[in-house]
Amino acid sequence: MCGILGVVATTPVNQLLYDGLMVLQHRGQDAAGIATVENDAFHMHKASGLVRDVFRTRNMRALPGNMGIAHCRYPTAGSAFDSSLSQPFYVNSPFGIVLGHNGNLTNTEQLKEEMFRQDLRHINTHSDSEVLLNALAHELQATAKGCRLDLDTIFGAVAAVHRRCRGAYAVVAMIAGYGMLAFRDPFGIRPLVFGTNETLEGTEYLFASESVALDTLGFKVLRDVDPGEAIFIDLDHRMHQRQCARSSALAPCIFEFVYLARPDSVIDGVSVYEARLHMGEHLADKLVKHIPVEEIDVVIPIPDSSRPSAMQLAQRIGVPYREGFVKNRYIGRTFIMPGQATRKRSVRQKLNTVAQEFRGKRVLLVDDSIVRGTTSREIVEMARAAGALKVYFASASPPVRYPNVYGIDMPTRSELIATGRSGEEIAREIGADALVYQDLDALKASIRELKPSLCCFDTSCFDGSYITGDVSPAYLNAIELAREGYGMAAREELWSSNQLQLNLMSVD
Repeated sequence: MCGILGVVATTPVNQLLYDGLMVLQHRGQDAAGIATVENDAFHMHKASGLVRDVFRTRNMRALPGNMGIAHCRYPTAGSAFDSSLSQPFYVNSPFGIVLGHNGNLTNTEQLKEEMFRQDLRHINTHSDSEVLLNALAHELQATAKGCRLDLDTIFGAVAAVHRRCRGAYAVVAMIAGYGMLAFRDPFGIRPLVFGTNETLEGTEYLFASESVALDTLGFKVLRDVDPGEAIFIDLDHRMHQRQCARSSALAPCIFEFVYLARPDSVIDGVSVYEARLHMGEHLADKLVKHIPVEEIDVVIPIPDSSRPSAMQLAQRIGVPYREGFVKNRYIGRTFIMPGQATRKRSVRQKLNTVAQEFRGKRVLLVDDSIVRGTTSREIVEMARAAGALKVYFASASPPVRYPNVYGIDMPTRSELIATGRSGEEIAREIGADALVYQDLDALKASIRELKPSLCCFDTSCFDGSYITGDVSPAYLNAIELAREGYGMAAREELWSSNQLQLNLMSVD
């Protein structure tokens, strides 16, 4: 999960990009970067840290130009502390390109091998985003007729990227001397929306991971980029669009609606806030079958993502809703903090109890999800320490039992508290008197009720069904070995285990 932005404007874009990154900071806290273009020259500044810490006045002054892209990073590959993995990435041959990527490729090792031996391109980092950039650069070179680009060449290169790259990718890129390119993988796993702003000097365009960035920057939302679609804005601010995938089907990551996106965003035509309200209704219907309502004195959300679900649940079962935790706004989201020790230590720094809301009461805590269980365990202990007589726990999403390989940092099954455990066993692990999970069908219904045509989702972290069809058990094992420090041997196993399957998928 990362945040990406791309702006084509009539005035300098550095402040717009900075403000947009601040709005998307929840999507990545480990690094940030901005690249602008002026007279065919790129200007870029990026570093590890929060947006407000990465950019100073002197950095902003060094980012001139009316076109630019920006990125805030949440690591799913490589070290969270390696500044060389900050985006955007840049390549100067055969055309100058800077690129920002949200998602995760599933055939990175195969592509790196191909590029080194066949395309004669060297990948300098462990980032799949650099691989994606070089794939685009190579396909532009292979498709171009001579040293100039035209629309057919650009869209043809994106089509070739779709044929070569597997996994999740929402991309914004600038091609020096030509314009801005945005595209989304054929399943639309990661979100990408765009809009316009009309000025006296002409139309301005903004691409972003979430619609909230367009809202706050004064742009009118047009629509989401379709799965497999590419949109190109040329230097004269003319928009060109083309479907570049041989086949496409919208299957967004359902975890965006559960946790990742801001509630004031609209993703693929669905209000995240309304979806979470519906999650609360469905969760309430299941809850009353397992916990008598008279056994619950108060419903308390675990801020912030679970608030809409908790409010709707409380209203549906007729139990008072109360705010029992106060959040320290200067502590980041624990789920996306690098390292288990850091996540655990930060929980009590992040939340404090309002003791009178717990003392002598039977409390139902509502969270959006339970991933590793670290936060849930600490919060249950805090509720008991504040005087709760009983602590029940409800999750607005199903048990997270499988790795996510499309851009969310949950790749190791041993780290997931639900792997190999029943609901009762998980309740004991987190110290709750009872635990109720949302059903997967109910979660899907929460979103489909708002947009019936949205019939397919990537739900792999809940059911182990990977929408791209190229993730094997051997692949998952290799990822876990690499995460545990086995390095190159694991990466070689990852490449070889999926090579045949990927080659077969490429023949169409």
